[in-house]
Parts: sequence; structure tokens; C-alpha cells
Amino acid sequence: MMRVNKITAARREYHEWCRAIGVDTVQKLNEVLAEGRAISLINLCEARQERKYADIANQIFWRRKKSRIVLISGPSSSGKTSSSLRIAQQCRVLGINPKVIELDNYFVDRSRTPKDEKGEYDFESLYAMDIEHLNSDLNDLIAGKEVIIPKFDFKTGHPILDDPSRKMKLEPSDILFMEGIHALNPALIPDVDHSRVFYIYISALSALKGGTKVHGSTTDKRLLRRIVRDSRVRGISPEENILRWPSVRRGETRNVFPYENNAHVVFNSSTLYDIPLLKYYAEPLLYEIKEASPVYKKAQALIRFMEPVNVLKPSEIAAIPPTSIMREFIGGQTL
Repeated sequence: MMRVNKITAARREYHEWCRAIGVDTVQKLNEVLAEGRAISLINLCEARQERKYADIANQIFWRRKKSRIVLISGPSSSGKTSSSLRIAQQCRVLGINPKVIELDNYFVDRSRTPKDEKGEYDFESLYAMDIEHLNSDLNDLIAGKEVIIPKFDFKTGHPILDDPSRKMKLEPSDILFMEGIHALNPALIPDVDHSRVFYIYISALSALKGGTKVHGSTTDKRLLRRIVRDSRVRGISPEENILRWPSVRRGETRNVFPYENNAHVVFNSSTLYDIPLLKYYAEPLLYEIKEASPVYKKAQALIRFMEPVNVLKPSEIAAIPPTSIMREFIGGQTL
């Protein structure tokens, strides 16, 4: 019997759910929005995601005596941060206490950072990570020992290794959460017993029929999320974001996608209302990109991508819960 790809299975499950609730095409989505049922749809999508988070937490709960580490990965703008926080909250409901290690603190000293073909620092390389130190700390934590988690100083390029305020120990009810692009790559933790680890892959996998192409494209949807978020909180213009996108995609192809099937569970971070929502914020930003810009054609392609979908109204956007994944991109999140 042929093994079903986990990403394919997650897409299929989502399609079946969309069909079950009667919103499996762009046309049907537009009908729901035109009939004033957007808030009901938002609530339904959020309830489904909360159920998925609870299901993942249940799996972690039943494995907790063996699996003491949760590793989470996925491509850019998939909602990994929000999902990690919401899964952690569901774990707390079950009496599990999540503790978080930020993998970025395990960067090697800048002098040891590998360089790419252009001679620039390659911070996305697996070997920009201090794998030996990370593995040593994880094994000590699993063994019940106390460790000092490093703090990487991005200004100086040096790790701070002896800050006593960063001591950590895993108590019996604790579980370790880590999130990063290399989290599903076995080479990140070669010296750790992989049976002690629970792997989660997060991506925006949905697609609705009836647009100019298979609508809800994972790639374009994530780019729109990134444009909206970065223009709001990171000071990165839509034009700059589109220019960077090919490099981001190359990094995903090299560091994320080859390991997606290592996940114990795949979480689809899409919602049926995300393109109508992103259209409200992204369309004005994209129209500001002038014809002389090198990314003008891509900006216009993104506008056409959203064109078949009705846009959400401000009153409907206001109904999106503060815990929603989409609040990570549009603002107003209170996780």
C-alpha cells in the first residue's frame, strides 16, 4: 500500500471540510460574503483551527512521558509563531507546561558563520547553528539537568554563554517548544534520541477552485501575508518584500520543504476568509508600486490573483478574534 504524502493528506482533508460546509469554490465564498455571512464564516474557521490545536495538544499529552521536545517548522509567513503559542496554550489546558527555546540563540559566533556563493553570511544555513552546543543542552534537559541557555547578541555577533538568569530545567510536567526553519531536519539534532521529539509542520495549504488559477496558492498567499505584516511592523516596503521573495523561496526549497514529511502532524494555517481579508490591506499597498518598478509585474499579478474574491468589510474584520493567526499579519493579536 502506497504511503500518502502528509501534505497531500492535509490538503485533501481541508478540501473535504470546505465541501462539507458548502464553501469549496471562490464563487461560493463570494456568495457567503455577499449574503452578509462573513462573521459566521470567520467564527467557523476559527473554531476549526482551535479544534486542530486541541487535537495536536492531545497528541503531545499522550506522548509526554517519551517525547519531551516539540519542534515546529514551516515556510515563511505560515503563522508558525501564532500556532506555536496556541498549541502551547492548549497544552496548558491539559496540565503540560511549555517552555520555549528560541533557536536563533544557538547561532555560532559570527566568525564561524558560513558564507554563500556571493561571499555574504548565510544565516539560513544549518551550519550557522551551533549544533554541538544545542544537542548537548537538549540531552542535558531531557536528563533532568539544569543548563544555561545562550543568548545571541546580534549586534556583536557573539553568543552570551554565562547569563545565570537564563538557567533552565525541565520538570516532570514541562515540555520544550522550539520553532525554526531547520526544526524538521534530522541533522539539527543528530545526537538526540528522535523518539524524544514530536515534530509539527505548519503551512498555508488551502486552495479554492474558481479563480484565475488554483486560488489560495500557498506561495502567493504567504507573500501577501508577509507584505501586509512587514509594511505594518517591520518597515519593509511591499516592493522590497517582493524583491526579497525569490531568495526566501530558495531558502525554503533548500531548508524546509525537503523535511516536511518528517512531521508527526501537519497543521494547515489557511482560513477561508484570509484572501478576502488580505485583499483589504494588500491591494492599496500594491497599487502604490509604480510601473517603473522592477516588481511592477509581480504586484499586478498579485492584484489579479485577489481580483475574483470579494473583500471583507471593516466591521467584519473587527470580528476576527484577537487570538487568530491572521491577527499576526494585520495586527491586534493578544496571544
